Amino acid sequence: MSRPAVQGPPRESGPSPFGATVAAARAAGELVVQPRMGFPTVPAMRRGLEAVRDVPARTVGTITLDSYTRVGDHDSARRTLVRGENLNGYPLVAQGAARTRQLAAGLGESGPFAVQVRHGSAVPLDIFRVLLDSGLDATEGGPVSYCLPYGRTPLRQSVDAWARCCELLAARSPTAHLESFGGCLLGQLCPPGLLVAMSVLEGLFFEQHGLRDISLSYAQQTDFGQDVEAISALRRLGGELLRQASWHIVLYTYMGVFPRTEPGALALLRHSARLAATTGVERLIVKTPAEAHRIPTVEENVRALREAARTAADTTPAPDTAAEGAGVYEEARALVEAVLDLHPNTGRALTIAFARGHLDVPYCLHADNAQRSRSFVDGDGRLRWLSVGAMPIRPATPAGRSRLRADDFLGMLSYTQSQFDSAALTPA
Repeated sequence: MSRPAVQGPPRESGPSPFGATVAAARAAGELVVQPRMGFPTVPAMRRGLEAVRDVPARTVGTITLDSYTRVGDHDSARRTLVRGENLNGYPLVAQGAARTRQLAAGLGESGPFAVQVRHGSAVPLDIFRVLLDSGLDATEGGPVSYCLPYGRTPLRQSVDAWARCCELLAARSPTAHLESFGGCLLGQLCPPGLLVAMSVLEGLFFEQHGLRDISLSYAQQTDFGQDVEAISALRRLGGELLRQASWHIVLYTYMGVFPRTEPGALALLRHSARLAATTGVERLIVKTPAEAHRIPTVEENVRALREAARTAADTTPAPDTAAEGAGVYEEARALVEAVLDLHPNTGRALTIAFARGHLDVPYCLHADNAQRSRSFVDGDGRLRWLSVGAMPIRPATPAGRSRLRADDFLGMLSYTQSQFDSAALTPA
């Protein structure tokens, strides 16, 4: 495996404000908890950020953008604002840099408070420009993770756009932070070896284009023990390959079909907080019991942050999980090596890998995805490969499994929801 050449301008020493917040929490042995909160108006968004800041826990704020902004339809976002109609997030470009500066002004006067912009765009140059003009420099996504699951943008176009965005972020803000969304592909039903590989590959892409403060993501899946293995593998592989950037790991509370009962949803949230604390993850993106029904309120987000922080504080970290992750690590390492051997430019290597099927996301319908891989949840609740197409891995073939029926697929989608709702509804 040849390491990609790292490009970009010389960087100032020291972590970003976002990275410094996480580092301070890590030094204190505390988990950073973060919502995915977004409201369309400046007063509503400001109220949400202040509420997150005032939670008695280690928190960072989030400005989640609306769907129009994610796809570059800023005119529709502006018209919706003018009509006073609701949006499902904050329209950063439509609101503009001046209003967003006012939104963020003074939030950290009583103590450090970092804010991250979350967006979901495959071609986010307008978003990056406005967030930088607004005085913000922490965001997330990636050339693959914000392209394949979310629309029809060609992968090569997304890779080129993200290269420009990374270089702009690095040039304008030497302490900027960028988080890979690669460990969250499709939210569920993607075996952890591929999630780990994609998160590291996007981290290498960021590093190659000048970023020096990044985070690697992983989304909670269907089995606690397998998730422990995956996070261990992610930390090991990131430590071996990321040589220029400071980095940490962010865990996402389960992103698939969420429990519909409040006790079940809270139990799943606590499950993710215990996973974060057990594995030493530095940051956790939470979900609320309202997720299965509607966009949560500020108060519901605050409650979820409190619950996650409290659960993590009551959980004893495992002394060492590195040895447990050998299988996931080996699979992720094989995928990363196969991609990096294709081209010294990581972005170019990613496009070649998907064109040849060396990377293949199960159940992803994007035109640039080979669509030959399939996964399933086995009888023990672990995610496994049913078929891997042309990917350079050879997992054990499951006995008696050759294809999935429609009801098998629907059962897998609702597996976690059913497990936690059933447990919540069963008398003790």
